[in-house]
Amino acid sequence: MRGPDRTAVAGAGMRRVRPHRSLLVRMLAASVLIAVCSVAATAWLAARTTAHAIRQEQGQVLTDDTTVYDTLVGYAATHPGWDGVDRTVRDLAQRTGRRITLTTQDRARTLARSGAAAALPARESAVVDPLHVDAGLDRHATDDRIDSRAVGPYRLTAPERRQLDGEVTKILGCLRDSGLAARIDHQASGRPYVVIGGGNLFAPKGSQPCEVPRLDKPTPTERKAFAQLGALAADCLGRHSLREVAIGSDFAAVSTSATAQPCVDSARREQLAAYVAAPALLFITDPPDGPTRTVFALSPANTARIAGAAGLVLLLTVSVTVLVGTPLVRPLRALAAAALHPTTEGQLRVPVTTHDEIGYLAAAFNDLTERRALMEEQRKTMVSDVAHELRTPLSNIRSWLEAGQDGIAVPDQAFMNSLLAEALQLQHIIDDLQDLAAADAGALRLHPEPLYVRDLLDHVAGAHRARADAAGIRLDVHTEGDPALTADPIRLRQAVTNLVSNSLRHTLAGGSVTLRAAPAGQEGKEAETVVIEVADTGTGIAPEDQPLVFERFWRAERSRSRQTGGSGLGLAIVRQLMEAHGGTATARSSPGIGSVFTLQLPIDRLRG
Repeated sequence: MRGPDRTAVAGAGMRRVRPHRSLLVRMLAASVLIAVCSVAATAWLAARTTAHAIRQEQGQVLTDDTTVYDTLVGYAATHPGWDGVDRTVRDLAQRTGRRITLTTQDRARTLARSGAAAALPARESAVVDPLHVDAGLDRHATDDRIDSRAVGPYRLTAPERRQLDGEVTKILGCLRDSGLAARIDHQASGRPYVVIGGGNLFAPKGSQPCEVPRLDKPTPTERKAFAQLGALAADCLGRHSLREVAIGSDFAAVSTSATAQPCVDSARREQLAAYVAAPALLFITDPPDGPTRTVFALSPANTARIAGAAGLVLLLTVSVTVLVGTPLVRPLRALAAAALHPTTEGQLRVPVTTHDEIGYLAAAFNDLTERRALMEEQRKTMVSDVAHELRTPLSNIRSWLEAGQDGIAVPDQAFMNSLLAEALQLQHIIDDLQDLAAADAGALRLHPEPLYVRDLLDHVAGAHRARADAAGIRLDVHTEGDPALTADPIRLRQAVTNLVSNSLRHTLAGGSVTLRAAPAGQEGKEAETVVIEVADTGTGIAPEDQPLVFERFWRAERSRSRQTGGSGLGLAIVRQLMEAHGGTATARSSPGIGSVFTLQLPIDRLRG
């Protein structure tokens, strides 16, 4: 017999813990208090003693390193080699106070250094390559990671620059006459452009107030360079089975293919390679005599403040931990003591002294203890029931054999039939126990397949028709439509057979047993389950016994007579089979009126 699920009750009660009593809230409050004090003290000290100096030092170093990188990339973008870079390196070192060394990529040769020779770090600070720049450090980087100062064959000749400057001057005068603040600036290639106000680029076209010639028309030098670029890109495009594409003034490929732009970028790098310096490794370190800038150091007063704040926070942490932890440890020790002495009945329960999670843990422990005792009692009862069920057929077999041995019974056909009946009963009990053991171990194998419930119920009813007719009981089958599901037909037939056999056993002559089936689900939606019912007009079950009908070896007839009941395992097997299918088995009954056993199984509808 099962007791109430007190764990579920305790779990429901935990959701009703008042916030101020909750263990989680108290621990959270203590943690927040400690964290707030720690953070406040640390933030105050850091703001007062270190933050500004460290931020200033690190920011300056980062700015200096970025300046060094950007300047050297600019040099490489505008020179075909590194000859003459020594002066630039020395100027950068003097300006930033850093030690700068520039080497070839294999470190075999030093291109320039700001001081005496020294061992280089294991890892370079950056790679100076104007055709593959670091976009985070180079403010002249384009989308294809090529430094915009690397113009190579796109650099305009002096006559072309003078012509474009003249046109831009006309535009500038028109804009100023229109009341717009504007100025002239130049790209790295020498092409001029107009900057209006906050710095937006302005290339006048026909739609602008000032009707002037377009400035984006390529010059002969640029047309020649773009033609060369197109020829270089054609080889890559051909390898990818792409036609030649148009290339805009911003070096963007006018194509819908994702492969076209990488080909243009690769061709552009190949075109510019002869006009820029080869990639080099950049090493930026502190000078041999240490950093030239003052590094922040803690004063004795600041050290004392930090030590004092740390001591106060530590004291607060210990105090709060002891204050919060002591009430928690006391019931936990009681739980540990009870768990270490499970054989002493008086020590299996612990007092529930609080109304927080620890208190509910103690209540759950007490409930676990009671359920453990209940399970032990059930185990003893089951062993006794198994022994009783096996003893009866074995005793009968022994009695018949002894009677035959003593010559009291003649070993004729009736004798053999009696022995066979008892052996079959013994085999039936063993098979039922084996099914239950397999279900408990999770080893009950199912072989699901699509089936129609009407055919299964007709098959079960046909198998019991002769028995029902002999007992004077009407056996009917009714279904709503033709419900189908996916299940193990043998196991499902076994479950329905057990229910029908049970109903026939407890129904008197003149009564009826009805098998019903219908799909079930929410109104207006596709059915999700199939409900199978076995209803009888038998003797019924007392209300206090109804929760026990699916328990093992439970029988309404306490005498356990073979004439009034089976082994008490049939309904337990029904419940296990339904759980294996993901379904449920329930029963409702009225004494003297009859019983209804309901199986509800999910539909695993096969869709074509």
